[in-house]
Amino acid sequence: MLRVLAVDDEVPALSELAFLLRQDTRVEHVSTATDSGAALRDMVQMIADGERLDGVFLDVRMPGLDGLDLARLIGGFPTPPKLVFVSAHDCAVQAFELEAVDYLLKPVRPERLAEAVRRLLTAVAPPGADEDLETIPVELAGRTKFVARQDVCYAEAHGDYVRLHTAGAVYLVRMSLAALERRWAGSGFVRVHRSTLVNVRHVSELRFDAGRVVLEVGGETLPVSRRLTRQVREQLVRQFRP
Repeated sequence: MLRVLAVDDEVPALSELAFLLRQDTRVEHVSTATDSGAALRDMVQMIADGERLDGVFLDVRMPGLDGLDLARLIGGFPTPPKLVFVSAHDCAVQAFELEAVDYLLKPVRPERLAEAVRRLLTAVAPPGADEDLETIPVELAGRTKFVARQDVCYAEAHGDYVRLHTAGAVYLVRMSLAALERRWAGSGFVRVHRSTLVNVRHVSELRFDAGRVVLEVGGETLPVSRRLTRQVREQLVRQFRP
């Protein structure tokens, strides 16, 4: 769970950013500041009180001490929080130079903010921490739900969308299966069919059925393409080999 500080001199933008952050179940606490001076005072007080601060969502253009200058000062802290820049202007170069975790363009989109939170969470995770912290945002009747990658049993192509099947629900995400496969490469997902991507952690059985190989995945029986059978079997063996 993350503890973050959001800094922006534009009060409506700051309120919206704080609201979106508080909707994310991975964020434990959100503090706000409307200028760099207040942000510095808040951070110094947090350090004095022994409070943890994992990240700062920082507007770039502010009167007085701007976001880039504040970021440089933060970099001098004994254990500086990670930075995420928020700007109406492209600041990729400055973000890279200041080792920011991410940068967001205004107006901030919920799904893009969710990705920034994921990157922040990964950046502050201790060495050896579970790599399955990644979540994927899905839209549900005006709400954004974050589905953990490790909870996905399998994904199947559905036109321009992908259906994510978990133990208790199915979610629709606007993304190609090929893009999802690239994103989750090396995370225990294997293509078993032209239209199906499977999380090997949820495979309970591999067997022959009517001359074809099928998998039991999360209570469902999924066919394996003949072309991919050997590759799937080899990957399953590698996955569970001591």
